[in-house]
Amino acid sequence: MKQPLIDPEVQHLMDQMGQRQDETLMRTLGIEFVEVSKERVVARMPVVRRVHQPFGLLHGGASVALAETVASVGAWLNVAERGQGAVGLEINANHLRGVREGEVTATATPLHRGRSTHVWNIEIVNGQGQRICSSRCTLAIVLASQDD
Repeated sequence: MKQPLIDPEVQHLMDQMGQRQDETLMRTLGIEFVEVSKERVVARMPVVRRVHQPFGLLHGGASVALAETVASVGAWLNVAERGQGAVGLEINANHLRGVREGEVTATATPLHRGRSTHVWNIEIVNGQGQRICSSRCTLAIVLASQDD
């Protein structure tokens, strides 16, 4: 596995998050970060049986979980130094193409970074670079919990 490209400014935050990944949905789905900065978060997820719906295609819920993951991490990286966190308020997704196997890659970029909300755009592509899902996630900016 190639090492992710992580902006040195946020490396300590990603290390902190990595210590909390055991038994999380990210771990269950096999989500791995490829590129991480306050401006762009890219992660990949394998398309294997555990993320299929009954007809052998990538489950839309797995795509949405991937989308919310990259958006949440992006928002969190922008507010963590202020003692804040980010939690999903709303997410929508348009599933544009089915995937049976391989890997999908999600790229999240900010549309709005306000004091109380962030809105991130997420595009998910298959291994051939074809868009399979287009999503938008709105996140609430909240005080971080004591163990953050």
